[in-house]
Amino acid sequence: MAVPRGAAERGREALARFRKEYGERYSYLRHGTGFQLLVAVILSAQTPDALTNKVTPELFRRWPTPHALARADVDEVRAAIRPVNFSHGKAQRIVDAARMVEERFGGKVPRAMADLLEIPGVGRKTANVVQGHLFDESEGVGVDTHVKRVSYRLALTTEEDPEKVETDLNRVFEPRDYPSVNFYFIAHGRAICRARAPKCSECVVTDVCPKKGVARKT
Repeated sequence: MAVPRGAAERGREALARFRKEYGERYSYLRHGTGFQLLVAVILSAQTPDALTNKVTPELFRRWPTPHALARADVDEVRAAIRPVNFSHGKAQRIVDAARMVEERFGGKVPRAMADLLEIPGVGRKTANVVQGHLFDESEGVGVDTHVKRVSYRLALTTEEDPEKVETDLNRVFEPRDYPSVNFYFIAHGRAICRARAPKCSECVVTDVCPKKGVARKT
């Protein structure tokens, strides 16, 4: 399905205004290395970043490298990350991810999408976010609930499935902008374009937003 009429123009204008509004990009997740970022992004799935950031300092103090985490006792890791949602399964996944990064990729987070997707716990959103932060490029736009909501309200997509939303956004934006779209749409979704009570009166793109005032829980 084609993207909505005028989506490219609206998307470019929104991104330009968001850049001015929110300043330079940075990582929402605490990390010291590329591997730690990978682990943090895996843990952040369906968990607020603030909660993830409360867990990772102690996790990385105890197991700071792929070598260390790959050899960790899974029950101890599970106890360390218990506050995050779905900690039981995530503990095993990050230990398995550490093992693969160490054994297959020489302890370095790989750059290629195909390689990233082989790592336990990594889907397209995670891979796109990791690529964007570590390499300043990504194969597509990482779509979380904020990116999906802002994109819907700006009529950049009519899709519900995150991978279909990504496909639309990849058509709207230039590849060089994919990491920025993820960051700035999240920033705007958190600050202004909230699910239940969007602050349209404070929004910098109200004049170009086709769905201003639309409350949407996703």
